[in-house]
Amino acid sequence: MSGVLRGLKVVDFGRYIAGPYCAALLGDLGADVIRVEKREGRDDRTLVSLSSNSEGEPLEGAIYLQCNRNKRSLTLDPMTPQGRDIVERLVARADVVVANLPAEALAAMGLDWENISRINPRAIGALVSAFGLTGPYAHRVGFDGVAQAMTGAVYMGGTEAQPVKSAAAYVDFGTASLLALGVLAALRARDETGKGQLVEASLLRTALTIFSPTLIEEACAEIGRRPTLNRSQNAAPSDVFRTKDGWISVAVNGEPLFRRAARTVGAVEWLKDSRLQSDKARGDWGEMISEHMQAWCAERTSAEATAALEGARIPVGPVNTPRQALDDPHIRQMGFLKEIAFPGLDKAMVAETPVTLHDHPGQVRFRPPTLGEHSNEILRELGFEDRDIDDFASRGII
Repeated sequence: MSGVLRGLKVVDFGRYIAGPYCAALLGDLGADVIRVEKREGRDDRTLVSLSSNSEGEPLEGAIYLQCNRNKRSLTLDPMTPQGRDIVERLVARADVVVANLPAEALAAMGLDWENISRINPRAIGALVSAFGLTGPYAHRVGFDGVAQAMTGAVYMGGTEAQPVKSAAAYVDFGTASLLALGVLAALRARDETGKGQLVEASLLRTALTIFSPTLIEEACAEIGRRPTLNRSQNAAPSDVFRTKDGWISVAVNGEPLFRRAARTVGAVEWLKDSRLQSDKARGDWGEMISEHMQAWCAERTSAEATAALEGARIPVGPVNTPRQALDDPHIRQMGFLKEIAFPGLDKAMVAETPVTLHDHPGQVRFRPPTLGEHSNEILRELGFEDRDIDDFASRGII
């Protein structure tokens, strides 16, 4: 079964997560993706390192594995004349050019949209930045955690004494996914117009989108909410509770769920309490509701509390450690976390394509590449002879 994007050529100049994972998703769906990086490798290769070599230097890490499966690797110094020529040849044959670099770096490498469209009017330019290509912060650099913090999410996720950033890079992965959506829409538009276009994503836009309900509420109602850790302020009981042997997460929204929860935890008086007749009201009194729920959970193991709540069809789940998540029977049976072989690593795995096309599913077809693994192969495809490739290598261009 062939991927729906078979025949599509993608050149990935990205780094870290947002650009590379977008390209990886396209690769999962069948596109031919070339990862271009500097000769010594990008910094993102060894983040969250999984092992080290005999000299103690870190080897490829978890972020690299997840974001670079289904790609070929070309090393290149694009700041030399010959390197710029190679960049132009890559762009000229590409359907999609992915890059998440500051505007100045894009221009210096010839990867600004004006240059991409000049070289190849049919190309889709998929560009990611921290704060957008225009505006007061356009020239700033930034990462996932910075975008999280700027939206109010880090403030609301902790306490006033201690803001808390999410350990998950949801802004990066969300941006990559939205960028892939934009690329697919631009390809559809190209089918009609014959022209490529710029598709722009930014970490801040993604973070603002994900946190938008709270921002919209503040803009319209000026509530001035303060953080309450895991407790929801919009419904109850929705919180994280300690049991005899661990923690569970409970999420109750809407009248039917609230009624079932009240009966399950022996708080039928809530149902007649005039203060608790809507999600908003229950959110306002959430601290009181959570206290009762906590007392109920404290008398039970996680398994006992979960069984009782599940029996009442109330959303509940364990607060797992990473090890417990890997050992969870449902997660294991999903087969979503796939083991792969990678040179130098005893064990490696990646998460499969998170959305499934049931007739044309994405798949991890081959492992991430080692540094420059396919340089010669790719340069031959671009029309260079072996003597040219040897010359490039001797002069440090590849």
